[in-house]
Amino acid sequence: MKKKNKTVIFCVDDDLLFLKLFEAEFIKDKGFKIVTFSSGESCIENLSLRPDLIVLDYFLEGLNDEVMNGLKTLDTIKSLYHEIPVIMLSSQDSIEVAVNCMHHEAYDYVVKNETAFLRLRKTISSILLFRKMEAQIKKYGDIG
Repeated sequence: MKKKNKTVIFCVDDDLLFLKLFEAEFIKDKGFKIVTFSSGESCIENLSLRPDLIVLDYFLEGLNDEVMNGLKTLDTIKSLYHEIPVIMLSSQDSIEVAVNCMHHEAYDYVVKNETAFLRLRKTISSILLFRKMEAQIKKYGDIG
């Protein structure tokens, strides 16, 4: 019997508490493998692991002013692996920030609030369903 591969999700946030909460929220689902990073640079260094999707904080300020912010990290991810969907996160409930993220090719924008994990689950499910449908269409397209 073939063992099903887990969906690999990178979560990138300079808020270590949020990273732990994210990991705790998604680790209980045995279909996910969660890999966390506290900087955009460390995420970029590990992109060769080819995650299925990335959840990325918009600010990524940290303690060092010279670190990559979320948009720069998003741009770098898209330039290296355009097909990896990236969900942007921010505490800012701002339409301007959300639109800016979409212009940088984010898949979605989620506000860090009391419903963030519910929204993330729905968005992740949507990404996985879309990928499954894409694979099926490609499979049937290769037949004819």
